[in-house]
Amino acid sequence: MLHGFDNEKYLRIQSEHIKERISKFGNKLYLEFGGKLFDDYHASRVLPGFEPDSKLKMLTQLKDDAEIVIVISAVDIEKNKVRGDLGITYDVDVLRLRDAFMQRGFLVNSVVITHYNGQASAMAYRERLERLGINVYYHYIIEGYPTNVELIDSDEGFGKNDYVETTRPLVVITAPGPGSGKMAVCLSQLYQENKRGIKAGYAKFETFPIWSIPLKHPVNIAYEAATADLDDVNMIDPFHLEAYGETAVNYNRDIEIFPVLNAIFERIYGERDPQGANAPQGGNPYKSPTDMGVNMAGFCISDDEACCAASKDEIIRRYYTALCDYANGKSSKHEIDKIALLMKQAKITTDDRRTTVAAKERRDKEGVPAAAIEMPDGTIITAHSGDLLGACAALLLNALKHLAGIDHSVKLISQKMIEPIQHTKVSMLHGSNPRLHTDEVLVTLSILSLLDDNCRRALDCLPLLDGCQAHTTVMTSEVDRKIFKKLGVGLTSEPIRKD
Repeated sequence: MLHGFDNEKYLRIQSEHIKERISKFGNKLYLEFGGKLFDDYHASRVLPGFEPDSKLKMLTQLKDDAEIVIVISAVDIEKNKVRGDLGITYDVDVLRLRDAFMQRGFLVNSVVITHYNGQASAMAYRERLERLGINVYYHYIIEGYPTNVELIDSDEGFGKNDYVETTRPLVVITAPGPGSGKMAVCLSQLYQENKRGIKAGYAKFETFPIWSIPLKHPVNIAYEAATADLDDVNMIDPFHLEAYGETAVNYNRDIEIFPVLNAIFERIYGERDPQGANAPQGGNPYKSPTDMGVNMAGFCISDDEACCAASKDEIIRRYYTALCDYANGKSSKHEIDKIALLMKQAKITTDDRRTTVAAKERRDKEGVPAAAIEMPDGTIITAHSGDLLGACAALLLNALKHLAGIDHSVKLISQKMIEPIQHTKVSMLHGSNPRLHTDEVLVTLSILSLLDDNCRRALDCLPLLDGCQAHTTVMTSEVDRKIFKKLGVGLTSEPIRKD
């Protein structure tokens, strides 16, 4: 598969750019980290070559100068909000993130509970964290935030929040998910630091939209598709255009909030010096929302055509995800309509996903549910549902045989091996579907690999499926979805339930 992103260049120039930003302030920078610090699979899909943990690797180069503060909203604690991709609550994810960061050598001493208003669940969570030796701080709800600047920038606003004790020049502010209050934590710390005579700085790290590529570039359109449920809209940054005469891409929420941020910065730093003195000594250091960002990803695209193709595939993938979520009552028609509009902007249809066409053709030929996968060499492999195997399980076996160079006529798992498993599923466990799922196929292959060289060779090829794209003509079971996800396969499905 073609790579379109220079990951090594990214690691180098991104860390250098952040160091440069730190030096522009009093050797103290609060860096708001949007998106995922690791496991960023969206970025790796639309920028082939971008490694899912690239941002964490980049920060590792700065870890001696950095510490991480994790933010969680008291509202999310109260609601037991769940992180959709992992299926765990935000409060549990805070501890997961902390452990993951510390295992990589980062300093993680603090957790900030935002939107605190005396919630009993938040108090209990604080006690739990403190028993683990973690410093916990409360940041309170400020009436009229973010527009009531006079109250916000006062002892009854940011001044009421706990001051987060930090020791390193770079303070990375991250959270389990959106809406946690990361920006407010950064601004509160600027206010608190300023009262202590420290002119700390603020910057924002958002990978998408990429400000230095065109507004309607497929990579940026794919970001809109990924955030269709949030109703984010990519826009030309009017503040940047006015200040520099240069076109830059940002998104609506940052552009809408910038006048408020500008007012808050000016109250913290003072008015900009009319003689042209540079902030932070002379007012807001930034003339636009784009100025606040430190993202250099756009300068590391090495093959624009490969990134465009990958992004178009991602837009279609998001469309199918929205269709299936809607069929399961998990999304709105508005989300589907928005992504459909984005597909028109990108001049693509579902037929531009090769596996979609191939799976439907196999379904129409066999008259049963079918599936297709595109191999790393571009070969399309198909399979259909039968008496012994579901379409996904059959597809997995066919794909592994192709990768291992095993003739298609060879049966890796014989019928007499499958039938006892089916008997146990139906007769003993009272299941309704006798067909083997992908996990059952992999376990059976693993056992057979002790005696069968073909099975061993097939299993050895599993890592080669990472990055492949697949499609099924019916919605898949949860177990099949999870197996394909663990293998790194981008799976889409028609929004049709099985019979």
